[in-house]
Amino acid sequence: MLAIKFKRTGKKHQPSYRIIVTEKRHKIFGRFVEDLGWMDPKTEKTEIKKDRAKYWVSVGAQPTDSIHNLFVKEGVLEGKKIPVHKKPKKEEATAAAPVAAAPAAAPAAEASPEASA
Repeated sequence: MLAIKFKRTGKKHQPSYRIIVTEKRHKIFGRFVEDLGWMDPKTEKTEIKKDRAKYWVSVGAQPTDSIHNLFVKEGVLEGKKIPVHKKPKKEEATAAAPVAAAPAAAPAAEASPEASA
């Protein structure tokens, strides 16, 4: 299965990325099928071969979430962006705690009408 990924280039603390089409399980620094462009996150400049990117997506190449968001921003793909960052674990733990506490409160409410009767 083909994937569209970022390949990091550049010096330390000066990242630059190539946008490549490669096999999903291949290492990023190995061989790749095609180079679709580049992105410089510091200056926020990008250059994408839009016609080739559309071709590879139409043939079934799966863009990573970050590449998908870049394609939506540049107008290669249409749709919504995909949230890339995960929620912190503390928020997930606190969100799960109220759900567990709610069922415990329900049986106590059922017991109180029986006690009054």
